[in-house]
This record gives sequence, structure tokens and C-alpha cells, in this order.
Amino acid sequence: MILDTLTTNTDFNTIGFTLVAAVVAAHLLPWLWDSHGLRLYPGPFLAKFSDLWLGWVSAHGHRSEVVHDMHKTYGPFVRLAPNHVSIAEPDALPIVYAHGNGALKSEFYDAFVSIERGVFNTRDRVDHARKRKIVSHVFSQKSVSEFEPHIRHYVSILLNQWDQMHDSALKGASGPEGESGWHGGNDRLWLDCLPWANYLAFDIVVRDLAFGAPFGMLLAGKDSAPVPKSQKAVMDSYGKDATNNADVQYIPAVKILNGRGEYSMSMGVLPWYWRPLARKLPWYSKGQKDVQTLAGIAIMAVAKRLATPTDRNDLLSKLQAGKDEDGNPMGRAELTAEALTLLIAGSDTTSNSTCAIIYHLAANPHVQDKLHKELDEQLGTEDELVSNADQVKRLPYLDAVINEALRIHSTSALGLPRVVPEGGLTVLGQFFPEGTVLSVPSYTIHRNPRVWGEDVETFRPERWFEGDNAAMQKAFNPFSYGPRACVGRNLAMLELQIIVSSILRRYHFVLENPDQILDTREGFLRKPVECRVGVKRRDTL
Repeated sequence: MILDTLTTNTDFNTIGFTLVAAVVAAHLLPWLWDSHGLRLYPGPFLAKFSDLWLGWVSAHGHRSEVVHDMHKTYGPFVRLAPNHVSIAEPDALPIVYAHGNGALKSEFYDAFVSIERGVFNTRDRVDHARKRKIVSHVFSQKSVSEFEPHIRHYVSILLNQWDQMHDSALKGASGPEGESGWHGGNDRLWLDCLPWANYLAFDIVVRDLAFGAPFGMLLAGKDSAPVPKSQKAVMDSYGKDATNNADVQYIPAVKILNGRGEYSMSMGVLPWYWRPLARKLPWYSKGQKDVQTLAGIAIMAVAKRLATPTDRNDLLSKLQAGKDEDGNPMGRAELTAEALTLLIAGSDTTSNSTCAIIYHLAANPHVQDKLHKELDEQLGTEDELVSNADQVKRLPYLDAVINEALRIHSTSALGLPRVVPEGGLTVLGQFFPEGTVLSVPSYTIHRNPRVWGEDVETFRPERWFEGDNAAMQKAFNPFSYGPRACVGRNLAMLELQIIVSSILRRYHFVLENPDQILDTREGFLRKPVECRVGVKRRDTL
């Protein structure tokens, strides 16, 4: 018996030692072999041996800031993982992300696939070209101009809601508890503008730009969206003309969207062999559920839309009408995957940027005053909505304010990873062999003092009228670069121009706490956590 116990213990010890040795060898041998010649590139010690360092950083929500600090410590080339080098130089953008250089998206994007691959996360060049051909016409200048009335409609709902809250606040009333809560004081309405920016962006995208059926977040003042109660109901909707309302529940879509982004970001940096194990951990398990729930929103919404033919002219109808070179339209699953991409990209980027712009205007009263002056001079002092895109084309300071917020806030802040193609790639005098992963971090190149000046952390729209504008445009990367750049950037800019100009024509903002910093948390996108401001109707100042 004693001998059997000793033998069993010895077996377990041997197995444990073997597993530990295997893990160590799996990380140490590639470093010793150094097949991509990256050993001499500086970076965090653990990053030389394992992707887990970058996974840990990503899961804690401040990847871009940490990578920025690494570049300040080590210089323009930093090794973030055994086979990943970050290059923080604007001149690297047109090389790493260039048209025709052969570089493909890395395995990082596999973590963002939930229904099937879409134009954002497909890695195959031919498949991407086909999808982009179908999707790109949706965002032509002509198509974008057709969405102006829809944008203005929901901006008007936001303004009406804030007007009612403002008038009630001045009478001493206060709003509900929770994220949309508000109160009065010192002749202002005090609220967190972030959830309202989320409601606005979701209602614009979901109702009139993608699915054609409202979530009604603005009117409800609440983060709520319908999804099937079970995954079976989700899958059944593929084979039915419509989903059964009895199988619907309402969930916090914005919160789940944030969880999905953080999960996919941190999962994406892990090598494929770690991912099945990581999914079993509680934090990752919750993130996986967020991925499935968000997919359920798209599946149900598209199923309902397809079940009821309509002559609506919106993004989904344009996607339905799109055809590839062989004249084939998208199938239901592919259409749903692209609609999910629109839901995520169209709502997340707009809401984050709108919130950041309001924060920086409230934190810089002289900038806000200057923008008010331009709006009054060019559009008149009546606070009606901006009526068309032609009006915002003659507002250069508005564009500078938006661009400066996109620079310093950097919603899309991380370096998007690309795999070096056959034959290798030379970047700024350094040769990288086939299979190396490279990225250029937008957060860091947006803070390059050689381009932007020594006051890179200062919100100063005037810099866009000074210095070397060509160098700034070359380093400005809010929508990525090259053939995989954001296909909806024209629509995103129009939304921001109409939203910001309409809101600022009517309101004046101050920070609730003058020393308030715009805290952020990063999933795939870098999001504000909260932005508490005091709102005052300009006609009552």
C-alpha cells in the first residue's frame, strides 16, 4: 500500500514536472531559435517569451497607454510578444498598411468572429475584396447624404430630452437613479453625457441606418435592447421568417457591447492554443456570453426585417441590394454578420467620440467660446438643427475641434496587427521576415512631438491651422489606413459634424469637477468611463 502510494505520488510529480517543462520549453525554445530575428528588439521581459504579457495588459483595459509608455522607454521599435513588434513612427503607416504590400490581418481578428466572417474580421484577401465591393457602395458620398434626415431626427430627440430635463432641473427636480440620472443646481442641468451619447448613437444606427426597427433608448433614457431568451431561439431565427415576441428579453446592449470588445481584444492577443483554456476562466466565460448575446441582437433584428419587406432606404436595404462581381448578393448569415459590424462600429465610435468632444469643450472654455462664435456667425444665432451637410462644410473650426478630439482621445488607438508577407518587409531600415506581426499604434503616433509639437497632451484645435499640415495629415490615423481602413468614415464624420454643431448651438457645457480627467477603458476601442457635465441652454445664459 505504501509502495503504491509512493508510486502514485511519483507519477503525479513526474506528470507535473513534464507539463511545466513542456510549457517552459514551448516559450523558451522559440526565443533561443529566434526564427524571425526579433531577439534584439527591446520590450518588456516577459513579452520576449510569451503572448500572455500582452493578454494581461489587454484584459486590464489600458493597452494603448501601456504600449505608449513602452515606446517612451524603449524607442520606436518595441517587442510586444514573441512574434509581434510595435513601430511607433508615422512613416511606418504607409508601409505596414499599404495597398498591395501583401500584408494580411493576423490571428488577432479570429477572436472577433461570432456569426461568420465579415468585412472587418475576414483575413483572406480575395474574400475581403468581395465583401468590400458589396459594402463600400453603401458608404458612397451619395448614400451618406441620404442618411442626413435620419441623423437629424435623432439629434432632435436628444435635444428635446435634454431641454425637458434642463427646464425641470432649474425648477429643482431630479431624474431617476442609475446611468441616466440627473439633477439641477447652480442654474444648470448636471448629468453624465456618456450614456446619452450611447443612446443617440445606438438609435441612429439601429433604427434608420441598419435594422429599421427602434430600440428607443433616447426616449426611454435607458440602455435596453431586445434579444432572444435562448440560444436556440437565436439559431431558429435563421430558419424562420420572424422571431416570436414571446421569446424576447431586454438586455443592456451598451454594457454588453463593451464587454464583448474587452473580451475579444484580450482573447485576440492570445495564441490559438491558449484560447480554449482561457474561455473556461470566469472573466473570459462572461465575455463569450456577451459575444453570443450581441450576435443575438443582430440575428433577431435582421430576421424580423427580412420577414417584412419594406421600401426603406437605409444601410440594410443597401446591403441587401449589393452584389459581388458575379452578381451574387449576400446570404442571410453574411448579411447578418455585416449588420452586426455596422451595429458595433457605427454606435461605438460615434458615441465615444461625441462624449470625448463634449468633455474637451467643457474642459477648455476658450475653445468652446470660439466654436460658439463660428457657429453663430456661419449658421445664425437661432439654435435649430444643422439642416444639411453643406452647412458644416463651411465650419473649419468645428472640423479642427473634431479632429483634435479624434487625435487626443484616439477611439481607435491600438496598433492593428498585420502579418508580414512572403519575401519580408523593410520598415524604416529594419527588415522583418515573412510571418512577423507588425503594428503601428495610433495612440502613440498621435502624440509624436515632432509632428504635433511639444504640447501633444493639450487639446488645442488651433494646431490644425499651424505648422506642417501635410505631416499632421500623414500621422492622423483615426480610421486606420490602406485597403482595410474604416469603410464608414464618411458617414462617421457627417454624424459627428451634425451632432456636435447641433448640440453646441443650443448648449453651453462646464465640467462638474474642474479637475476631472476623462477616464477611459479600452476593449477594441478606447471608451470614456464617465463624463459628468453641467448643461445650460445658451438662450438662458
